[in-house]
Amino acid sequence: MGISRWLTAAVAAVVMTPVALGVGAVLLVTTLDEDNGGAGTVAHAAGAGLRTGKGGVPARYAPLIMKAAASCKEDGLPPAILAAQLQQESGFDPSVESEVGAQGIAQFMPTTWPEWATDGNGDGREDPWDPEDAIPAQGEMMCSLLRKAKKHPDWNGSPVEMALAGYNAGFRRVEQYKGVPPRSFARGQTYNYVQIIMANSVKLTGPDAGPSGGKWVLPVEAPAGTPYRQRGSAWSSGYHTGVDFAVPVGTPVRAVGPGTVVTAGPGGSYGNQVIIRHDDGTHSQYAHLSSATATAGDRVQGGARIGLSGATGNVTGPHLHFEIRTGPAYGSDISPLPYLRKQGLTI
Repeated sequence: MGISRWLTAAVAAVVMTPVALGVGAVLLVTTLDEDNGGAGTVAHAAGAGLRTGKGGVPARYAPLIMKAAASCKEDGLPPAILAAQLQQESGFDPSVESEVGAQGIAQFMPTTWPEWATDGNGDGREDPWDPEDAIPAQGEMMCSLLRKAKKHPDWNGSPVEMALAGYNAGFRRVEQYKGVPPRSFARGQTYNYVQIIMANSVKLTGPDAGPSGGKWVLPVEAPAGTPYRQRGSAWSSGYHTGVDFAVPVGTPVRAVGPGTVVTAGPGGSYGNQVIIRHDDGTHSQYAHLSSATATAGDRVQGGARIGLSGATGNVTGPHLHFEIRTGPAYGSDISPLPYLRKQGLTI
């Protein structure tokens, strides 16, 4: 996997020389900017959404992507990750063939396809050129890679990132480097592949019309402390998956924006936590709370009190741990401060 086509005309491409990576190679491209048939949002069964229409997911593929992600629901595979991956692989073009022979919308190599071949539409054929077969197969492969990645929380990268790296370069490379291969591997193509898909998955989650509707606020009135992706042995993943705010126990914690509470209660090493699904399909997480005052299923507005800060779970002192995720599960984190700034906040 990992071959993306060249995009021309109004779309600027970031060009890298393709390198065969065992299962494929990759060319880096920017997000498409074309009308794919009606702007809108397609709701996912788990609550996430895919942005369709101009610059988004072609509407005809959105149900296939969401179904493929839903089949891996327990392992937390966001549909926007699969969508951004297809965008990167082929620009959603089911007819593209790469220089090294990767085929179709999901860019399966002929040697890889037999392991994941799926007759998604029940027509009696398992065809990598048919999106109705290729997208379910992509979902199955990514789900399998995600399960492998979750067995190694101490490796470099989140489970979703390691799964993407495995899709691009083969999971043996992930094992070799104990995580996402570094920039020095294959001229940085796998590393960049992962970074671009993680970033573009946010753009393909829900409507993209600037700041989301409703009030947006900071979760607490305090400066940001430990930054996103700081490395260290204090975290099971080997790096910090969010940003910390140093506040004393009992500080009111507020929902950053409008949404629905999907989790409120014990969260293992996160201690007491609240997770909110926002209207654009992203999720915010508030961890180490002394208590959660919100309840799963509550509809909240930005600024609503959802709990009190604390020091529960795996902590060295009281603070609020805050994450933005593309889905509700661990491993789908993205950089939280750019997301908050996109909502018009200054931080």
